[in-house]
Amino acid sequence: MADLDEQRNGVGRQQAEDAVRTLLRWAGDDPAREGLVDTPKRVVDAYGDWFSGYADDPREYLERTFEEVAGYDEMIVLRDIEFESHCEHHMAPIIGRVHVGYLPDGKVVGISKLARVVEAYARRFQVQEKMTAQIAQSIQHVLAPRGVGVVVEASHECMTTRGIHKRGVSMVTSKMLGGFREDARTRAEFLRFLDKTGR
Repeated sequence: MADLDEQRNGVGRQQAEDAVRTLLRWAGDDPAREGLVDTPKRVVDAYGDWFSGYADDPREYLERTFEEVAGYDEMIVLRDIEFESHCEHHMAPIIGRVHVGYLPDGKVVGISKLARVVEAYARRFQVQEKMTAQIAQSIQHVLAPRGVGVVVEASHECMTTRGIHKRGVSMVTSKMLGGFREDARTRAEFLRFLDKTGR
């Protein structure tokens, strides 16, 4: 049983559940009917999961590095990191994949840590452009590599389930820092790694 006195960011759980009941009434339904009576609890639990990234500092995931890499200094790319986020304008899902690449400068990080950085930023209210930049800048700030590239591909449910109702549309954003921005050959190599057609 959830503790109704539980506080999160200065808001009690009871207040959060009451807010959901208000929205259910506003939508035209009865929050006391059998099918909805537990919905406020479930929604608040879901929010605790969906927005857990606010409690994380993504940079901490990158602080444990490895320097015994036999002088490896070529590009490292982690493709297809799946994520779910929520649009900060409509609170609708954003679902997609992130591709991360960097040029190490004497140290590397465990690949699961790159995925955790993506998760920490995705589990917040977001716009895709900001999330793309946040991921790249945190890697650059902590690892200090010779360059970072991040590409995000996602579909936005605020566009498919409301408003213009266009399905099958994806948005692509990128952020290139250091060698990925300054050297066209490095950028092209990174983008080739992301091309699954093998061209």
